[in-house]
Amino acid sequence: MRGENLTKVNAFILVGFPTAPRLQYVLFLVFLLTYLFVLVENLAIILTVWSSASLHRPMYYFLGIMSSLEIWYVCDIIPKMLDGFLLQRKHISFVGCMTQLYFFSSLVCTECVLLASMAYDRYVAICHPLRYQVLMTTGLCVQLAAFSAVSGFGVSMIKVYFISSAKFCGSNVLNHFFCDISPILKLACTDFSTAELVDFVLAFIILVFPLLATVLSYAHITLAVLRIPAGTGRWRAFSTCASHLTVVTIFYTALLFMYVRPQAIDTRSSNKLISVLYTVLTPIVNPLIYCLRNKEFKDALKKILVFSRASL
Repeated sequence: MRGENLTKVNAFILVGFPTAPRLQYVLFLVFLLTYLFVLVENLAIILTVWSSASLHRPMYYFLGIMSSLEIWYVCDIIPKMLDGFLLQRKHISFVGCMTQLYFFSSLVCTECVLLASMAYDRYVAICHPLRYQVLMTTGLCVQLAAFSAVSGFGVSMIKVYFISSAKFCGSNVLNHFFCDISPILKLACTDFSTAELVDFVLAFIILVFPLLATVLSYAHITLAVLRIPAGTGRWRAFSTCASHLTVVTIFYTALLFMYVRPQAIDTRSSNKLISVLYTVLTPIVNPLIYCLRNKEFKDALKKILVFSRASL
């Protein structure tokens, strides 16, 4: 493309969900209510875990951290969507786009490692119950949480550095509702094979290895549960893992379908729908899956609500 007069892209236009103007206001209301609901339910989980001494255990520590990640998910993506729906301001600067991409990618990578840490916690609880207090100490929980964040944000920093180094010119229209890797690279006007290779290798490491650790943990859990005599004991042991296993299944199914499926069946509309699944709907569903199935958490939440009403 040498010798051609190209204009360097310094901003992008997020197409979002193009509809009639009236429907834009409907979408604004839907996503605003979703945004507020995610904030309220995840803040409720964090405050409940923090204020209830009975929940000061590794499983609930990780649940509180997970809720924090869900809050950051929606805060990274939905406010810009709401601005586009209400005021039709669909422009986002290049720096703003890379910043949004960095935090989104960091949160996804962090959650991958955190889910593996939670699987290890369930493995120790089921397979080594007598040593659980010795193995799953507060210090180890802090180390696992810190490792999840450092690895997630570190991997994303490298990925976004290579992506932002690509040259963008000509079209600046992103057919998406947020800055994701694939739509951005499609607008690059120079060879971006290096950025694509780096993204693939790092994504493979941060996705596959935690997934493998999770699968191995649940393989050991399944074998341990099958050795329990048939009856309520077997179901009670596995029910403590059911919520986490459900969240893992939803999370990885969406990610793998989004980023690993063949390009032949790739469509822009399905990309957006799947992205809504793991960026908006998942932060709503995850707390409900964990809390509605957990009697101990529900009892702690009820006590807090009763105490709050009595204080008022």
